Amino acid sequence: MMAAATTTKLLRSITRRHLIAHASPSISSSRYLGTLVIAEHEGGSLTATSLSSGEAASKFLNKDNSLSLLLAGTGPSLQEAAANAASCHPSISQVLVADSDKFKHPLAEPWARLVHLMQQKGEYSHIVVASGSFGKNVLPRAAALLDVSPVTDVIEISEARTFVRPIYAGNALCTVRYTGSDPCMLTIRTTSFPVASASPDSKTSAAPIHQVDLSTLVEDGNTRFVKQITQESERPDLGSARVVITGGRALKSAENFKLIEKLAEKLGAAVGATRAAVDAGYVTNELQVGQTGKIVAPDLYMAFGVSGAIQHIAGMRDSKVIVAVNKDADAPIFQVADYGLVGDLFEVIPELLEKLPEKK
Repeated sequence: MMAAATTTKLLRSITRRHLIAHASPSISSSRYLGTLVIAEHEGGSLTATSLSSGEAASKFLNKDNSLSLLLAGTGPSLQEAAANAASCHPSISQVLVADSDKFKHPLAEPWARLVHLMQQKGEYSHIVVASGSFGKNVLPRAAALLDVSPVTDVIEISEARTFVRPIYAGNALCTVRYTGSDPCMLTIRTTSFPVASASPDSKTSAAPIHQVDLSTLVEDGNTRFVKQITQESERPDLGSARVVITGGRALKSAENFKLIEKLAEKLGAAVGATRAAVDAGYVTNELQVGQTGKIVAPDLYMAFGVSGAIQHIAGMRDSKVIVAVNKDADAPIFQVADYGLVGDLFEVIPELLEKLPEKK
């Protein structure tokens, strides 16, 4: 009898623990009902990559979920960007503005502390940022503070916790299921989430704008801003240009690389470069296209003297039309090119420059 009573008590204990274990996820998920987009702004407007981040984040929306967009900085341009963001996407529920001199420069450490603070205040289920230099810099630090593992370079959102991302330099796609605790933190490849053009008749009501209380923000005195060097150019931004002209190591020198720049000027295109060309000092690294550079997906991508290393192809293979010019008929770039020309770029580019009309 005592053995039977002990067995019954044990079964009740196991059943009770089993029910608690199954109840916990629903309790936890009910607390996390928002998605936070970490956004960048420039000249009083959201960047194109941040708009794509918002488009990706809208995939998580349902009747119980909301989408918040976080902006930080200082001065009138921040407030102008907030007003612009409030009406840029119908899915945005609110715009959160962190106005402080701490965010005057895009340092990762204060931004990571800010994201940590926002999670403590809002308890978001997802935190999303573009997979650019800014996002790759901030998100790992914020994830470390929150003790979670981020999912990087997402190109498809299958479910709330299931994503597709490239591996092996884009030669294979991997389906990843996130099983960690909230928040689920993502960097997204913006070329995979294009923003649909709004129709002229469509009207989006402005979302409310709220100032973030920064009184409890933890100071980080380990970093300081020294200076920022940028090159002014009238050419389109490489990450969002419709046409990209890229040069490789075969151009042989920085002086010869000006041929690429002249062709880009005639076509109203952005200039790109391979890692080999950047390492050789032909151009600055902000023009690098590839796995360790910028990911582009223009309507037209023209590659001159680009052999087609796997790391470079990973950064441009989603282009709508790819044109390659190379002396080597066996160059790997021809395997992904829609149009290929086996020829000397020092003969092809001058001929193009001669026959193309001047840009108006």
